[in-house]
Amino acid sequence: MKHIVITGSLAFDYIMDFPGSYADNILPDKIKTLSVSFLVKNLNKNFGGTAGNIAYTLALLHKKSTIVSSAGEKDFDEYLAHLKKVGIDTTAIKRVTNEYTATAYIMTDKDNCQIAGFYPGAMLHDEVLTIGDSIDFLVAAPTTPKAMEQFIQQAKAKKVAYLYDPAQALALSTPEQLKKGITGAEIVIGNDYEIALILERTRLSKEELLSNANILITTLGDKGSSIETKDKKIDIGIVKVKKVTDPTGAGDAYIAGFVAGYTRQLPLQICGQLGATAASFAIEAYGTQNHTFTKEAFNDRYKESFKGDSFILRI
Repeated sequence: MKHIVITGSLAFDYIMDFPGSYADNILPDKIKTLSVSFLVKNLNKNFGGTAGNIAYTLALLHKKSTIVSSAGEKDFDEYLAHLKKVGIDTTAIKRVTNEYTATAYIMTDKDNCQIAGFYPGAMLHDEVLTIGDSIDFLVAAPTTPKAMEQFIQQAKAKKVAYLYDPAQALALSTPEQLKKGITGAEIVIGNDYEIALILERTRLSKEELLSNANILITTLGDKGSSIETKDKKIDIGIVKVKKVTDPTGAGDAYIAGFVAGYTRQLPLQICGQLGATAASFAIEAYGTQNHTFTKEAFNDRYKESFKGDSFILRI
């Protein structure tokens, strides 16, 4: 079995709901002197962060992974117990003395507009971590751009295949850092906006990107996803959900489903379909690590959505 290492953030997500509309409470001509306060109706604390989210769904798919990330000594005990409970290897998580785990505060209004604040905390210490020697596949998920660059350099030096997902780190990454992440990547993934931004900032065409990376995955929201190589493009449809509760974390679940298939050497189309199926469960639950499924439930949904394939997930 391939040893999967996941780098990226570990964070607490404090999610609040504002029943009104931000647009009704912000005056455009006063934006330079903005001072507002919103009375929210819900407050939920959730386990989050890109590394935690991906590792969690991989664990549901019976694929064990090792998280290489940093967390705060002050507040991480509960989160650590949660990760251990689902079977994730936490031995490479660095506990930072006198520091808090990265924390996101997110307010969402009735129009699904969001205002967020993010405290990186212990995440800044990711820049001193290493991916280790016993590794077959690296998922380089968003953390600080410097840390991502170093993890990818380590993977290249060890000749380890890796998936590159700059996502939330895009805004702070330089064009040179983005090019380094792309060059030599087994997989580059992002939503359609992120991929467009990567191409714009690096001044690469899609063809040039695919001359430097083997596979490009573009997620397209309710339009599914596409998987591209130099030779072909595969369109992956969506999986119907019972109820759209919270789309946050669906991208991380997609990565987990895809990687679960890819590290089993399954065809790209099936990998994408596994990603779409995993994402559908994440969308139905509030938060990024509250969804769950059995082997039977996952297989039933997979077969119902992709009737042309007889594959059954064996976990």
